[in-house]
Amino acid sequence: MDELPGIVVTGVSGRMGRMLMACVNASPDARLVGAIEHEGHDWIGRDVGEAMGGAPLGVTVETDPLEAFARARAVIDFTAPAATVEFAATAAQARIVHVIGTTGLSEEDIQKIDAAARHAVVVRAGNMSLGVNLLLQLVKQVAAALDDSYDIEIVEAHHRHKVDAPSGTALMLGEAAAEGRGVNLSAMSDRGRDGITHARERGRIGFSAIRGGDIVGRHDVMFAGDGEQITISHNASDRSLFARGALKAALWGLDRMPGHYDMIDVLGLK
Repeated sequence: MDELPGIVVTGVSGRMGRMLMACVNASPDARLVGAIEHEGHDWIGRDVGEAMGGAPLGVTVETDPLEAFARARAVIDFTAPAATVEFAATAAQARIVHVIGTTGLSEEDIQKIDAAARHAVVVRAGNMSLGVNLLLQLVKQVAAALDDSYDIEIVEAHHRHKVDAPSGTALMLGEAAAEGRGVNLSAMSDRGRDGITHARERGRIGFSAIRGGDIVGRHDVMFAGDGEQITISHNASDRSLFARGALKAALWGLDRMPGHYDMIDVLGLK
């Protein structure tokens, strides 16, 4: 029997890192072979299972991604933009699949990830859930069906610890709406209303962000016309759904040619 594909998880002490570790460790289709944290972290040199307060997993937390990636077929990365860009270059050097759930990436960051994707498989998405990716398709279709007399507003809610806004998922939904309408999101985006904002301009795509408590993630896309409003929603109540989606993406990417993919590719929805 062939050995199960090895997976490395970065940022293992974080909220998503812990969830990813548990998901990979419990999977019958993959095995955990690496756990990465930044220099100086107090988990370095410890068994990752014990560091999380459980039984040992036989994987030591380390700082050198290249050494860990050399043992793996894929890396799952929900960290920060600067770290993700570095991991992309290293994953390309090791020729392993790089699954990116990091949000807040700049255009320059994405260009660097595109360069890495010429040498290895990159699967990047602001949200790894099946439901959200179905929602993207619905939003695109509704935006194409309705003219710009319907105002589009994207409202997202997340926990108090989230540092970027709008969320990566909200921006994906905005891109889907813009694509459906045949417009450029950067030119039509409307954010950060405060004070005297004047009347809303026709055709703009608005964003509103809520931060509080332990909200995992909720996204509402409203199409508001005269006399009616259509709202499409997705509510995530369990963070593990993102980990399961990321692992699915990693396994899907094993047999692909180098390139920059997303969850729509993984789910076969294109």
